[in-house]
Amino acid sequence: MADGGAVRRGGTGGAAAFWEPGDRILWRYRENGGAHFHIARPVTVVRDDEEVLAVWMAPGTECVKPVLADGTPLHREPLRTRYTKPRTVQRDRWFGTGVLKLARPGEPWSVWLFWEPGWRFKNWYVNLEEPLARWDGGVDSEDHFLDICVYPDRSWGWRDEDEFAQAQQDGLMDATVARRVREAGREAVERIRAWGAPYDEGWQHWRPDPSWAVPLLPEDWDRTPARMST
Repeated sequence: MADGGAVRRGGTGGAAAFWEPGDRILWRYRENGGAHFHIARPVTVVRDDEEVLAVWMAPGTECVKPVLADGTPLHREPLRTRYTKPRTVQRDRWFGTGVLKLARPGEPWSVWLFWEPGWRFKNWYVNLEEPLARWDGGVDSEDHFLDICVYPDRSWGWRDEDEFAQAQQDGLMDATVARRVREAGREAVERIRAWGAPYDEGWQHWRPDPSWAVPLLPEDWDRTPARMST
């Protein structure tokens, strides 16, 4: 594309119309219990319509991720203090294979597809989160800690239940939100058991356009956020 891989940005600051395949946008997450963004990932649009937003995060993509203030990766900090110690953000790159992310309008989760090297499909990953809020440069959400792994043999299992519990204990999620997240998780499990979209749609056989460049992370990756849904 003529932009050389830069993430697309509009001029109005309002909600975007549907993006075209090949457009570059930002997929961001707001910090839990705060107003700032702590995750930003440039992605390439695969499909965007009334049914689904599908984006590709390529290997080597420069992203923003949260770390402790001293630079310690979050996963190395004991869970009991992981959400209470001061944090900052840093730039890093997404290593390993890329990720295909799928989000249906209004749903409180997105589904990510992972592959092993050589395009051997590994699993779907249901990321429970606020429904995506669209803006001119991408989509914004807030992660809800609890996740589900779904495997090619149609088995599945909960992930990060300990983080979900700790987040509530540390005041990052109140009881009302936690109940809503659990209900969303139950709805997601019903979809898995029925083997509905996106599991029955063949996305695991999708491959990125080899002409796509890796999108660049813009300097203003944390610019004016969209209004989050409630």
